[in-house]
Amino acid sequence: MSGSKAYAALIEFVQQTSLLSSASALLSWDQETGMPPGGGDARARQLALLGRLQHERQTDPRMADWLQACAADETLAADPVAAANVRELQRDHARATKLPGALVAALAETESRAQQAWAEARTRSDFAAFAPWLQKLLHLHQQKADCLRAPTQSRWDALADLFEPGLTAAALHRWFLPLRARLVELRQRLAAGTRPADGIQQVALPQPAQEAFVRAVIGAMGFDFQRGRLDRSAHPFCTGTLGDVRLTTRFHDALVLDALGSTMHEAGHGLYEQGLPEAHAGTPLAEACSLGIHESQSRFWENHVGRSRAFWHWCQPLLQRHFGAAAAAFSTDDLWRTANIVEPSLIRVEADEATYDLHVMIRCELEVALLAGDLPVGDLPAAWNRAYADYLGVQVPDDRRGCLQDVHWSCGLFGYFPTYTLGNLYAAQFAAALQRDLPVDDLVARGEFAPLRSWLQAHVHAHGRRYPPAELCVRATGSPLSAEPFLAYLDRKFTAVYQVR
Repeated sequence: MSGSKAYAALIEFVQQTSLLSSASALLSWDQETGMPPGGGDARARQLALLGRLQHERQTDPRMADWLQACAADETLAADPVAAANVRELQRDHARATKLPGALVAALAETESRAQQAWAEARTRSDFAAFAPWLQKLLHLHQQKADCLRAPTQSRWDALADLFEPGLTAAALHRWFLPLRARLVELRQRLAAGTRPADGIQQVALPQPAQEAFVRAVIGAMGFDFQRGRLDRSAHPFCTGTLGDVRLTTRFHDALVLDALGSTMHEAGHGLYEQGLPEAHAGTPLAEACSLGIHESQSRFWENHVGRSRAFWHWCQPLLQRHFGAAAAAFSTDDLWRTANIVEPSLIRVEADEATYDLHVMIRCELEVALLAGDLPVGDLPAAWNRAYADYLGVQVPDDRRGCLQDVHWSCGLFGYFPTYTLGNLYAAQFAAALQRDLPVDDLVARGEFAPLRSWLQAHVHAHGRRYPPAELCVRATGSPLSAEPFLAYLDRKFTAVYQVR
């Protein structure tokens, strides 16, 4: 078969395979938002079947033949789109063929059941009820890592590579040590400043009005409700495909800024998904570059936009329109400063920017130890609580606000957590580059978000997986990834908020 015919057959095949993946994503979304309690067993079997069918297609012997023919074709090698698709599909195929189909099906079914067990255990704050499921997941993911890893790789490295190509625990450690020191130093410096009031966070506001408010904000950001929707779940997330992006968020009677931040965060993910090139749907060129890059989009909108003074200049009147007298007492400056309170806390998704990455570091250290067999599952709550006392100086009162707060381990996302910190670093570097090209503050203050979205689409979204994340960063910003733009951004903003030098 010629290279061109092999490539056409390959692309048609992977586009069909992507339909199975999107069906699994939709069933997983429904499990978290609308599935009745009695549907759990059937849903687990459905997801297991789809996972097995998808794996069978990914390991189909024809894939190897097509990829070999494509790789030998010089014309395809000279085509940047075809070359990128072939390179990434070779990577995906090589990884898939290392995993037994039975293991893939077992993972899909166990993760579905474990998510349901986690949700129940979290409600009751009962880690002991979830522990057997975590043990099963850990055992399966250790097997998965052993299948995937090279001789010199650790289990954690092999799993982290699925989310951020090339990431290792050793490299992460080199990032985290200086970052932790600088974040702790910043927090200590801010302690001498003037803490903002948190009045708006104490006001009970009707949840329907909160939902209408956050919908208005993400609509202004450019999230397309004709190709996406917003629902509620225990833990906010984003999933879906180009034309059907599902966001979830959550609400409390108070804490309206947390609902806003969570929704803007997920909408940032959603804008990335909606901004991927539709012409390449179902291929790597219409998939996210990496989870760190994906997270950069959510952190950009949540923090660089949503926690800026310019944003609150635009958003304060919108807040007042939705909540009337309850919001009238709070000025633009009040809201901006409240949105940027720095205070060590228990919950990662509610953490401020200056302490957020300490939450991530704790999770990374614990899951490295879990996967290596150095931390027994039964000892996780105590280890978690010690780490929170050490890193953040807070005492964990119960499992719900401790090691049961995140959904990630229950749905098999081992190696995922560092992408949050990488996302912060990428986001700050993208924001600095964007500031060089556009009058960002003026645009945001007027609620003109389209130029920001267009810049991100041109420099990030449009490329899909054409470039590895490190190369994409250089192309978009002109420099390799560095923590310095992130740390400079935090220092500049928080010294202004807290009125310290």
